Amino acid sequence: MTRGDGDRQAAFDAAYAAALARWPVPVQSRDVGSRWGRTHVLVSGSAEAPPLVLVPGGGATALAWAGAVRLLAAVRRVYVLDPIGDAGRSTATTPLAAADDVTGWLGETLDGLGLDAVDLAGHSYGGWQALTFALDRPGRVRRLALVDPTTTFTGFSPGYLLHAVPVLARPTAARMRALVRWETAGRPVDDAWLAVAAAGAELPVAPPVRTRRPDPARLAALAVPTLVVAAGAGRAQDPRHVARRAAEVMPRATVATVAGVTHHSLPAGAEQMVTEFLR
Repeated sequence: MTRGDGDRQAAFDAAYAAALARWPVPVQSRDVGSRWGRTHVLVSGSAEAPPLVLVPGGGATALAWAGAVRLLAAVRRVYVLDPIGDAGRSTATTPLAAADDVTGWLGETLDGLGLDAVDLAGHSYGGWQALTFALDRPGRVRRLALVDPTTTFTGFSPGYLLHAVPVLARPTAARMRALVRWETAGRPVDDAWLAVAAAGAELPVAPPVRTRRPDPARLAALAVPTLVVAAGAGRAQDPRHVARRAAEVMPRATVATVAGVTHHSLPAGAEQMVTEFLR
């Protein structure tokens, strides 16, 4: 007997609430409207500090940044997004269908938060989204941090794709847990976050925007100060290729590799590096 949609949603809501209860600093929730729906945002840090907007990877929810937010909120007013159309507390009315939609959604979300130019950081697919926005609207991004961004400087590794196929073909909580456990290879992972990601795998979500690697000429011309972080022990993509290609196409960027961390054990693990970059 399979669980109904209501049971799956209830399981996700309970996991999300339990993980949010462990958020390491005081947090408020906000909801911001746009043409694409309502975006749920977690807000932490001093209201007097410069704004930092964080975008998680696909299926990860805002809670993926929990392990990094303590340091980041010490230097910034932090806004963490649940992306439209994905698992989380946001509600989509129109799917994001193209890169222009990503730019429009992020722009209208910043408008709804009353933010002009911000520091912007994205992990995984969220890194691609953050970079897409910065390339299209560089005047709204003061500093940009890309934490092991996927489909940006290189493709997924064959081994990762092989292990991801079951999740893509018929996503279940067990299959999502198996993928994360394989990719992290026994390294610590936030169990509360993993419970959210696993429960979210069983929810109906919109397909992600088809990603294309950015034009190297546009990357080379980007004047926004940029940090690119590769996961040194990552199995989702080759970290050496990520770092090498990022340095080639973004010669003005700071490119670094964090040893001993994997794609799914980030953003925690890169928090010190990102925090120092923002100072």
